[in-house]
Amino acid sequence: MTTTKYVYFFGNGKAEGRSGMKELLGGKGAGLAEMTNLGIPVPAGFTITTEACIAYFKKEKKYPPGLWDQTLQYMKKLEIAMGSGFGAPANPLLVSVRSGARASMPGMMDTVLNLGLNDRTVQGLIKKTRNERFAYDAYRRFITMFATVVMDLKRERFEDVLKDKKAETGAAQDTDLDARALRELVVRYKDIVKEETGHEFPEDPYQQLNMAINAVFNSWYGARAVTYRRLYGISDDWGTAVNVVAMVFGNMGDTSGTGVAFTRHPATGAPTFFGECLLNAQGEDVVAGIRTPLPIEALAKPLPKAYQVLMTTYKKLERHYGDMLDLEFTIQEGQLYMLQTRVGKRTGIAAVRIAIDMVKEGMIDKREAVMRVAPEQLGQYLYPVFDAQEEARYQPVGKGLPAGPGAAAGKIALTPDRAVEMKSRGERVILVRRETSPDDIHGMNASEGFLTAKGGMTSHAAVVARQMGKVCVAGCEALDVDPDVVVRFRSLTLKEGDDLSLNGFTGVVYPVKIPVVESEVVQVIQGRLTPEQSEKYRYFATLLKWADEFRTLGVRANADVPDQATIARGFGAAGIGLCRTEHMFFAEDRVPIMQRMILARTREDREKELARLLPLQKSDFIGLYRAMKGFPVTIRLLDPPLHEFLPKREDLMVDIARMEINRADASAIEQKKHQLARVEELHEFNPMLGLRGCRLGITMPEITRMQVQAIMEAACEVMKEGIKVVPEVMVPLVGLASEMKAQKELITEVAIDTMRRCRTKFRYLVGTMIELPRAAVTADQIAKEADFFSFGTNDLTQTTFGFSRDDAAKFTNFYMNRRDGCPRCLARDLDQKTMSCRSCGLQMSAPPDNILDADPFVTLDQEGVGGLMRMAIERGRSTRRDLKLGICGEHGGDPASVMFCHRLGIDYVSCSPYRVPIARLAAAHAAIEDAKAKKAPRVVTRRRATGKPGTRGTIRRHTRR
Repeated sequence: MTTTKYVYFFGNGKAEGRSGMKELLGGKGAGLAEMTNLGIPVPAGFTITTEACIAYFKKEKKYPPGLWDQTLQYMKKLEIAMGSGFGAPANPLLVSVRSGARASMPGMMDTVLNLGLNDRTVQGLIKKTRNERFAYDAYRRFITMFATVVMDLKRERFEDVLKDKKAETGAAQDTDLDARALRELVVRYKDIVKEETGHEFPEDPYQQLNMAINAVFNSWYGARAVTYRRLYGISDDWGTAVNVVAMVFGNMGDTSGTGVAFTRHPATGAPTFFGECLLNAQGEDVVAGIRTPLPIEALAKPLPKAYQVLMTTYKKLERHYGDMLDLEFTIQEGQLYMLQTRVGKRTGIAAVRIAIDMVKEGMIDKREAVMRVAPEQLGQYLYPVFDAQEEARYQPVGKGLPAGPGAAAGKIALTPDRAVEMKSRGERVILVRRETSPDDIHGMNASEGFLTAKGGMTSHAAVVARQMGKVCVAGCEALDVDPDVVVRFRSLTLKEGDDLSLNGFTGVVYPVKIPVVESEVVQVIQGRLTPEQSEKYRYFATLLKWADEFRTLGVRANADVPDQATIARGFGAAGIGLCRTEHMFFAEDRVPIMQRMILARTREDREKELARLLPLQKSDFIGLYRAMKGFPVTIRLLDPPLHEFLPKREDLMVDIARMEINRADASAIEQKKHQLARVEELHEFNPMLGLRGCRLGITMPEITRMQVQAIMEAACEVMKEGIKVVPEVMVPLVGLASEMKAQKELITEVAIDTMRRCRTKFRYLVGTMIELPRAAVTADQIAKEADFFSFGTNDLTQTTFGFSRDDAAKFTNFYMNRRDGCPRCLARDLDQKTMSCRSCGLQMSAPPDNILDADPFVTLDQEGVGGLMRMAIERGRSTRRDLKLGICGEHGGDPASVMFCHRLGIDYVSCSPYRVPIARLAAAHAAIEDAKAKKAPRVVTRRRATGKPGTRGTIRRHTRR
C-alpha cells in the first residue's frame, strides 16, 4: 500500500523539490529547494507539505497516516547531512521550524528558532562552540519563542524580565548581557513557564518538534493570518507548509550576523541592492524592528568575504528568477548561508519601474512586464503628495526611513484597536507604535499611514506598508511612544487624537495636518508638469502603452463635465461611456430653472423653462465633444426622479411654519405651499422604481426633446470646427421594447430636424442601458430599436438581488464575514484555532460559510447579474449582429469584473476617470490570461510516494486536450 509523500528533503547540493512546486511546498520551501539545486549555500532541511496541513485539519488536528514517520526518517537524514544529532548532548543539532504558504504572508504565521535546546544540549553547544554567552543567548531566545508561539504565553512577561535584567546589569542592548546574566534569564524564563502552565518547560527535543509543527499548522488559523487572508483574498483551503531547517547562527559574535535584503529597492524600484543587517544577532531582530539595523553595505568592512559572496549570490538569483527578490541570510563565523528567497513585496511605483527596467535589461519581455504589475498597484501613482509650499511652512519634529511612499495626514492612534475604532467614526488615522507586529494588522489596515520608533526598511511595518500601499515612516529615533498615554518627539508631547503628517517619500514627520495636492502623474495630465519633468509619469505611461498592445477590450470613462473628460483622455480613455445629464442640472445656476420646470402645471410652462436650460445643456455637450476630440460620447438622457431636484418635504414644512410664525410675506408663503404641494404630488414610496428614466421621457416628451436638441446642436457646432463627433444617445431604464421604440422615434425626429436646420449630417447612435432583468430577457426585441447596449450594472445589481445599494451594507458586510463569527450568538469573537466562540462557548467542527464572497456592488456577480448580461448579449446579437456592447456601472473599473467583461466579448468598459489606467491594465491582463488559457493543455497531477519512506515519489501526469 502506498502512502502520500508529505516530506521533501534539501541539502548537500540536491533537493527533491523545485521552484515550480510552490502550491505543495509553499513559497519558502520551494525557494530553499531551488537555491539548493543551484549550488547556493543553504542549510540542510526538509519541508512538510501544504497537503499535510490540509489533512491535519480535515482529521481534526491529527496527523495523516505516515506524516510523523516520514518526519522522523527525514530528521535522521538531516542528522547525517549536518554531522550532528538531534537531542545529542555532545554534538547537538538545532533546527528552526518555520511556516511557508504558497502566497507570501510576512510575519502572519509562526516560527520557532533554536529548537532542540535543553539543559543537556546547551552544555554540548557550549563545548562545541566554546562560546558560553552565545549558547545561553540562543537558549533564552528559544524559550521565549517556544513559550509564546507554541504554548501561547504572553511575550510581555519575558520582555519585562529581560528589561529588568538589562537595568540590573547596566546593559544598554541585549548584546551587552554576559553569559551569567543570560544563564540567569534562562532559569527565570523556565520559572515563568511553570508558573503560567503548571508544567515544566519541555526538555525532549522530539516533543518540542511535534509541538512546534502543530503550532505552525495551527497558526494558519491564527487571528492575524485570518485577517491577512481576508484582506488579500487568500483561500483558507491552501494551508501552510512547515520548513524544518538546520540552524545557523548570526549571534556567535562579531564575525556573525543576519540580514534581509532586496535585489532592487522595494519602495522606488531603483536597480540597487538594498537591505539591512545586524551583527551578532538572529533574524527576528531585523524583521521585528527590535534593534534599528545597519545598511547592508555595513557588512563590507568587517566581513568582506561573506559580503562579496552575498553580492554574487543576489545577482545569480535575480537572473535565475527574472524578478526582484526578497532574501534572508545569516552569516555564521564568516560563512554566508541563504535562508530564504522569494519574489519581493514592492510598492506599485517600484513594481512598474522594475518591470520596465527588466525588459530593457533583456530579462523579461513586455508581456511578462505587463503581468508583473497588479492593476490596483497603478493607483499608487495617483496618491496625493504634500503641497511643497505648505510643507515648507512647518518645522519637522522627526525623521525616519521613508518605508512607504505617499503623503498621509490624520489623527494619532496609539493601538491598532483604537485605529479601527477611530476609522469607524470616519476619522483619518495615523497609527503610531514603538514597532509594529503581525498582531497589529487590523489597525494597520484601518490607518492612512504608520510611524514607528524602531525598525528599518525591512521591518514588519515597512513590508506591510509596501504591500498595502500605505504611507510609512520607520525607525524615527526622535520618537518615544507610551502606548497608553502619549508620544514624545524630544521636548514635544502629543496625545492620541492630535494631528500628525507623514511624508513617505522623505521620511519627515510633522505635528500638524498638511494639505495635499495631486501626484506628479496627475499634474502632468493637468498640464502643470511636462512628461520630461516627471520620471514617474514616463514609467507609468510606458507600462500602459505596452498594456494597450495586448488588450482587446476598449476603455472609456464616466464623465459629466469637460474637466473630467480632459482627465479621462489624459489617462487614455477612448471615449465617454456615460455622461449623466442630471449632474449638469444640479449646478447652482440651473437648479432654480429645473425647479420651476418641475413645478409647472402645463406643458407650455415646462417648455418655457426647458428653453432656458437648452443653451446651458448645449454648452456642456460642446465642452465634452471638444475635450474628447473625436472619440465617442455616450449621453444618458435624464434618469432620476424629479423630486430629487426639489427641497425635502420635511424641510419645506418647517420653512412654512417658521414663515407663518414670523408673519412673512403672504405671497412668499403661498409660493412655498405651492412647492410643497408639488413635492407631495411627486412623492413616491419607491422612487428607484417609480417615475424615472425613460418613463420621464415618455410621459414628459418635452424633456427628451430639449436634451436631444442640445446634443445634436452641440454636435453640429463642434463639427464646424473640424472636430469629428459621433453622439451616442442612451435611453435609461428601458424594460419594454415598446418604451425603447417610443423614445427612439422621438430622438430620431429631433435629430433629423436639427441636422436639417443646421444644414449638416452626421452619424449618431441610439441605444439603451440594460439595467432591469426584463430588459435582459427581452434583449432580442429591444435590439430591434437599439444600436448599442450599455450595461448599467449598478441598477442591474440592485434589481437582480433586490438589494438597495444605499442600504445593503447593513447586512452585506455580515454576509461577507459570516465565517468569522459565531452562528449562534453572532459575536465576531471566533477563535479559529480552536473553532470555538469566546463569547458563548459554542464548539464547532468548522466555521460557518459566508453567504456572499464579495460585495456585488464592487465586484460583479458573475453568476446572477453576469448570467443576465450573457443572456442579453446572446439575444441582442441574435437580432443585431453589429450590436455595440459596453458596461458603464462602477464595476467597469474593478479588475475582476473587467476580466469577466473580456470573456463575455463586450466591446468596452467605462469607469470613473481615475480608474481608467487600472481598467486598461486589467484589460491587458484579461487578454493575456485568456490567450494563455486557450493554448494550455489541461494537466492533472497525482502524487504518491513509492518504495521506501523518505524516497522521492513517482509523479504521474495525465494530459487532456
